[in-house]
Amino acid sequence: MMSSPDIASILENSRELDRLRKEQEEVLVEINKLHKRLQSTPEVVEKPGDSSLARLKAMYIQAKDLSEREVTISNLLLSQLDTFLPSGLPGQQRRKMDGNDQKRKRMKSDSDISRLSPSMWSYIEACVSLKDEQVAARVTSDAEKDEWFVVKVINFDEKTKEFEVLDEEPGDDEEGSGQKKYKLPASCIIPFPKRNDPLSTQEFPAGRNVLAVYPGTTALYKATVISTPRKRKSDEYLLEFDDDEEDGALPQRTVPFHKVVPLPDGHRQ
Repeated sequence: MMSSPDIASILENSRELDRLRKEQEEVLVEINKLHKRLQSTPEVVEKPGDSSLARLKAMYIQAKDLSEREVTISNLLLSQLDTFLPSGLPGQQRRKMDGNDQKRKRMKSDSDISRLSPSMWSYIEACVSLKDEQVAARVTSDAEKDEWFVVKVINFDEKTKEFEVLDEEPGDDEEGSGQKKYKLPASCIIPFPKRNDPLSTQEFPAGRNVLAVYPGTTALYKATVISTPRKRKSDEYLLEFDDDEEDGALPQRTVPFHKVVPLPDGHRQ
């Protein structure tokens, strides 16, 4: 039976898939508009300073990024659903097991791991590959707010589907001292983009709400994208963080692209 966090994670990924498809449709509309313009007036590209072809290339790159992200989310959803689908034939009759049946059941349980579906293997491998990586983690969640921090993955338990993570820099107001460990479900973990592969990373457009590491801290907060790395020709976003008011205005802060992730649905801050 699925727990509430599991269901919430599946619903969140479903909404993200829907958002990606809508964004793809918007990009395709713009691509088609530019195609028609170039077909009717192809000589425009020869004019000095015309950026039609550069814009077309940028839109194709964006469409490709969105498609790859859609594949990633689709595979994750398949993996999550496979995890909770009951094994065995539908309507399979139960019967009392004798001694030999009990032995066979134990043998079957020992070999269950070899019968995992390819998509489930892919999901487990993706989780295991996060070992020793830094990720965003929701370590507390109550009726008032969610708290997200940068943590290091120590281990992924393939049986419980839980991550063991280490908060290497707990805040000054934490009880006790030293590093803190947590065991968290996958729904509380968001991997960061690969810092050495910016071209394959989804870029959040201006105006999009995101979750980002506040400069100089290991905490993540809701922010709004003001300008993108591609537009800035750098590897940093320009962001405005919620509740970051200074002298009656929200300052704009730069944050590396690999410290910015999608804002989870229902985020409370």
